[in-house]
Amino acid sequence: MPRPRKCRQVCHFPQTLAFSPEEQSQEKTPVILAVDEYEAIRLIDKEGLSQEQCGEYMQVARTTVQQIYASARRKLAEVLVEGLPLRIEGGDYQLCDGDNTACGRSGCYKQKLNQLYAKPKGETIMRIAVTYENGEIFQHFGRTEQFKVYDVENGQIVSSEVVGTNGKGHGALAGVLGALGADVLICGGIGGGAQMALAAAGIRLYAGVSGSADQAAEALAAGTLEYDPNARCDHHGEHHGETCGSHGCGNH
Repeated sequence: MPRPRKCRQVCHFPQTLAFSPEEQSQEKTPVILAVDEYEAIRLIDKEGLSQEQCGEYMQVARTTVQQIYASARRKLAEVLVEGLPLRIEGGDYQLCDGDNTACGRSGCYKQKLNQLYAKPKGETIMRIAVTYENGEIFQHFGRTEQFKVYDVENGQIVSSEVVGTNGKGHGALAGVLGALGADVLICGGIGGGAQMALAAAGIRLYAGVSGSADQAAEALAAGTLEYDPNARCDHHGEHHGETCGSHGCGNH
């Protein structure tokens, strides 16, 4: 029986998940770049790390990095030479949670989020985060500047507070929610990449909700919240993909 492939650690999801040629006369099958392949390209070609350093970040052997990187470069070459669309999804990966013992590096993006946003939570508490603006549910997840965070116990809201995102872009907001210890997100529209990031972080999503943030949180606590599971911010041009959990790489 072959050994299962080790999960590759990824810092966070890419902000853009789909690319298309400017002029495309006919529909072409996109090239699929796995999230762990994207991470190898980001670390080596953008951040300038060696393959050995990349392996330390992704917590795999250098030989594994070589294979991931070579596959990613071949796919990018095919996209550029053949003029094909590109989509980023799937792969064998797990998102970094910023835990010092698991991450093993200082200055980690998730560690910084944990330092900024970590909020203690009791074992019986369900924590709800809502995209927030002036008492209402803000309708564009990727542009939200505030979350209102509610702690629920025995079906009742026991505390709440408004937390600023410090201008984090949509690529970082799932990390902010993870650091806050959110179990649930209520929002309006949300892009496919953000949905993937939330799913990988184990955060349940209630999208397509509008109106009062307080009333929505109360309805969710009572089990009566109405929402639209298909609500999306289509202007991001993002696509759904598989998460690490579907490949057996984590407990999502």
